[in-house]
Amino acid sequence: MSSALSRVRAAYARIEAVDRPEIWIDLRPRADVEAEARIIDDRAAAGEHLPLAGRLFAAKGNIDVQGLPTTAGCPSYAYDPEADAPVVARLRAAGALVLGTTNLDQFATGLVGTRSPYGAVRGAHDPARISGGSSAGSAVAVALGIVDFALGTDTAGSGRVPAAFNGIVGLKPTRGLVPTVGVVPACASIDCVTVFARTLPEAEQALSFMASPPARALPPLPQRAPGPWRVAAAPVEQLGELDQGWAEAYEAAVRQLAATGADIRTLDLAPFTEAAAMLYEGAFVAERYTAVGRFVDKALEAGDGTLDPTVAGIITRARDIPAHRLFADQDRLAALRARAEAELADADALLLPTTPGHPTLAEVAADPLGANARLGRFTNSTNLFDLAAVAVPAGEVNGLPFGVMLIGPAFTEERLARIADLLRPEVSLAVVGAHLSGQPLNPQLLALGARFDRTTATAPVYRLHALSTTPPKPGLVHVGEGGAAIEAEVWRLPAEGLGRLLAGLPRPMALGRVRLEDGSHVPGFLCEPGALTDAEDITAYGGWRAYLGGGRR
Repeated sequence: MSSALSRVRAAYARIEAVDRPEIWIDLRPRADVEAEARIIDDRAAAGEHLPLAGRLFAAKGNIDVQGLPTTAGCPSYAYDPEADAPVVARLRAAGALVLGTTNLDQFATGLVGTRSPYGAVRGAHDPARISGGSSAGSAVAVALGIVDFALGTDTAGSGRVPAAFNGIVGLKPTRGLVPTVGVVPACASIDCVTVFARTLPEAEQALSFMASPPARALPPLPQRAPGPWRVAAAPVEQLGELDQGWAEAYEAAVRQLAATGADIRTLDLAPFTEAAAMLYEGAFVAERYTAVGRFVDKALEAGDGTLDPTVAGIITRARDIPAHRLFADQDRLAALRARAEAELADADALLLPTTPGHPTLAEVAADPLGANARLGRFTNSTNLFDLAAVAVPAGEVNGLPFGVMLIGPAFTEERLARIADLLRPEVSLAVVGAHLSGQPLNPQLLALGARFDRTTATAPVYRLHALSTTPPKPGLVHVGEGGAAIEAEVWRLPAEGLGRLLAGLPRPMALGRVRLEDGSHVPGFLCEPGALTDAEDITAYGGWRAYLGGGRR
């Protein structure tokens, strides 16, 4: 893996290249992060065990990062934390580097990513569409290849909806598994700190450092009977109105799981959707007033122009909900939860679309409350029912990411991830030049959800040439006899990602089969022989990095 310092420099270059200032509330000064990266590199070189050395992350703007103000998306609310939130501190102790705090729906109230005085966060794949909220900036920073992973929060779906819209993974752990100390609450009793990443292994690795031992005793999970994974699915007619093509995409995901041998069974989705409606329509929204209501009241009296009017309206209306209504809603929720548990029975997971659709910025502006409420149809009930969830990509609809969500009992995160693995077929890709770790084009792979597999070398049947391109890159050509072994990296990426990479591949580069030193063949970057007329043969260096390190630019 490349050094922490080189990864930091590449990240700041990527920030400039993507030109999405609305992602961030506050970025740490580059010099400070580079200084911290040098320390990480020195510690790693000295043999210290730093499992996340050089991994880059961002934190949602309602999570404390020492040295940066915590705003929760409201400038007048900002305070200077005395220390990192424990979840941030744990990641940094493992060698990870935090770049800054990200934009969000103000006070984490929303699923759209537009309710912020710092600007609406646009979708990573279509800037005319919303990014999803409230953890908007964190998701887009991951999707655009700026950071390796990012922290969000999830009360009603804020760690899953943005994952679906931006084609990445959103892992929502069991309530209480990750500490919420140092996090501005939305609804403190059901808030969760979540993690976004481009792949499940990256998300799981980050979560392993974020988590605490369970702080509450739970009945032991029922012993799982032997056999294939048992996955519950909802009848399409119970999903309600979906965007065009989304029902078909969901059914395709169900079929894909079935093709792997999973035992698919249907269930009645009604208790889940009825509970979802209660999160904002019932008395539970009063907890948002408990969190920041007094501040919002005073800010409104003072004419604070940084308050988002939609957020302020939701919070202030919650002030007058009578206590008896909360108790009535608790009773109703308990009954719905019992029905939901009976529907799940011995299923290992419930598979659902993460959202019913992906609206444009204009559609949300025209109906901010209605559009937001629709997005939480499948996510709102998860924390109310004390369940775990993981949101993963499941293909595309009309050229945009489509995502599904697996939901299961508390503390079944690992089980859900293993089932989710079945939905993401991957392929290998061999790279030898500008796509190597730390090189200028590596963010292209990261943005497609690629993950590093291993460093290896080609079979000794290739020659390497330095091409006159921008950015500089080599050309790998098969010659048979007279060739040499060339340093290579193998990356794993979603099959659809490889197709997107191939569609944008410029000449003289081509995709072909590359033979590795172990005799296996994987897809990889090759070069058209006609481009080598004036190219320098650099085979003797043994690889692109060695050539660059020799002072040849």
